[in-house]
Amino acid sequence: MGLFDGFRRDKKSNSQDSLSQRKDYDKSLQSSYADNLTAEVVSEEQQPETETIFESPVETQESAGEVAVEIETSEEDQEDIDLPIYKTIKPYSEKNPVDHVIGTTRIIAVINQKGGVGKSTTAVNLSACLGEMGKSVLLVDLDPQGNASSGLGIEKSQVKNCVYDALLNDVPLEEIIIPDVCTRLDLVPATINLAGAEVELVSAMARENRLKDAVGRFRGKYDYIFIDCPPSLGLLTINSFVAADSLLIPIQTEFYALEGVTKLLESVKLVKARLNPSLDIFGVLLTMYDKRTNLAKQVADEVRNFFGNLVFETVIPRSVRLSEAPSFGQPITQFDPAGKGAIAYTSLAEEVIQRGNQN
Repeated sequence: MGLFDGFRRDKKSNSQDSLSQRKDYDKSLQSSYADNLTAEVVSEEQQPETETIFESPVETQESAGEVAVEIETSEEDQEDIDLPIYKTIKPYSEKNPVDHVIGTTRIIAVINQKGGVGKSTTAVNLSACLGEMGKSVLLVDLDPQGNASSGLGIEKSQVKNCVYDALLNDVPLEEIIIPDVCTRLDLVPATINLAGAEVELVSAMARENRLKDAVGRFRGKYDYIFIDCPPSLGLLTINSFVAADSLLIPIQTEFYALEGVTKLLESVKLVKARLNPSLDIFGVLLTMYDKRTNLAKQVADEVRNFFGNLVFETVIPRSVRLSEAPSFGQPITQFDPAGKGAIAYTSLAEEVIQRGNQN
């Protein structure tokens, strides 16, 4: 007899016993199922037709799953789910009164033809911070993507008129401005209609001055007017160059961000020579700064060496909370007031006020 013969025999015996037990269990289960089914049929005849009767254990499991889904999506649970809360759009006539004397209005275009460098984030959060510091601010969303509008909690499908209508249909800004989207902050919204403005402006009379004519009438009504520009150097951006007194240039602290700066400065030089002689650079802002990387430090040094004192001392750090805030329709000072993003933009707002007082 081999060494493992006894083990095989015991294993075979155990397998036969297990098979016999499984057959007995199946017979018992079928008998129980038949008894339950008979009882349910009898019960079904006695129950009113309006009541729900489970016809089998399988259906019982499915129904239990449906109940679980209903519980998960009940109104009580939805109160705990964070969803973007869109602001009520009210007319400009219902704007809260200005609580201070307006001095010289400064119109600043937030511009960089490279996308994803923090233009809209800077425009929204800087405007909100200045409003909370007591300044009256108007933000003009000139980007067809409308990120500044949605970032301030505006449902674009509910917008009747946008900046497109001011540029091409001569609609007064009083009929477009959404007042008090945040403390002392008003908004000229943008919708997808603005995407066609680049083509339509080509044949328009005085095409470079459309935004200047619309916004210029509000000098003396706001301390600051910010223009969130599209990531291009087309006619919309040219309009912002002509309308603005100065430019704020966000630069991402990565290598590719440096490549487009030269082209941007060439465009500024041409506009200054032919369309807006008073245009200058208000400041350069380093964004998405990650102090853990050598590349970020090198790019920051290159920018400071090139632009000198034009670079703000404040650096905007790379922050997940800054990325999350627009999905809730809030500036960072409301979404995460104690976070590093809110602290950075508050510091930037203080620098902006200080530079404005010096000029």
